[in-house]
Amino acid sequence: TYEKVCRYLSRESDSVVVSVQYRLAPEHKYPAAYEDCLSATQHFLQHLQHYGVDPARVTVCGDSAGGNLAAAVSQTLAGSSDLPRLRAQILIYPGLQALDFNLPSYHQNRGVPLLFRERAAFFALLYLNGDALHMQEVLEGSH
Repeated sequence: TYEKVCRYLSRESDSVVVSVQYRLAPEHKYPAAYEDCLSATQHFLQHLQHYGVDPARVTVCGDSAGGNLAAAVSQTLAGSSDLPRLRAQILIYPGLQALDFNLPSYHQNRGVPLLFRERAAFFALLYLNGDALHMQEVLEGSH
């Protein structure tokens, strides 16, 4: 679904774009997606010369759950001394906080399509443990 976007970004920024196909919940629970993204990024960083990429220009990017994964990969690699440092991270409406669905932003945007408050909680639970049995408790903040 992201091929056209990746081609556009590559063409307009004169960059190499690597899109990671990671395993999805609920079939693959946390940390499967994170492990896939970390492994792909590490492999890419270890083989930059093969791809003709300047080690000082590598950026990770993601949107929604992919934004969460890009942030997690960036944090993990920040302390790595055996790989080139990432230049930046670009996070587009990232899912960075899934423990408190009663914050002002969740209430202010609770009815804004596409990701309603209840739907955000549902997907966060699927990602974490593969089911949404405790969604009401999470929405109430009693988890």
